[in-house]
Amino acid sequence: MPLKPDIRKNIFNKLKASLKKQCPPMVKAKDTSETFEIIGNKPVPYGSTKKTIPGMYFSSTVARKDMVSFYFLPAYFNRKGFDRVAPTAMKCLKGKSCFNFKKEEQVIEEELDALLSLGVEMWKKQGYMK
Repeated sequence: MPLKPDIRKNIFNKLKASLKKQCPPMVKAKDTSETFEIIGNKPVPYGSTKKTIPGMYFSSTVARKDMVSFYFLPAYFNRKGFDRVAPTAMKCLKGKSCFNFKKEEQVIEEELDALLSLGVEMWKKQGYMK
């Protein structure tokens, strides 16, 4: 069932605001009315050819018809500690790194900020950040 436009917009804006708080040190890669994406701030080799990319993908949010998706790549590598700092958000995790939000009360700003801060620390340890 499609989300009401105002609810979708509110969820998207909350997620986008939390992502924007991470810039800097993160870098904005895409910013449209329905998508917001941030990447690491250090060029890194990527893929089998080790082609240098401007920054390792970190997180994004996408407004969809029936939900707002929040992609958080650090959750794919290691979920340790994420359950502790963002229990409500982790209930919306579908798969390895995609969160699907359908209600405004599922998006708790303090949890998202803590989740993203842990992810930034992980990116620094992995060498994806200056």
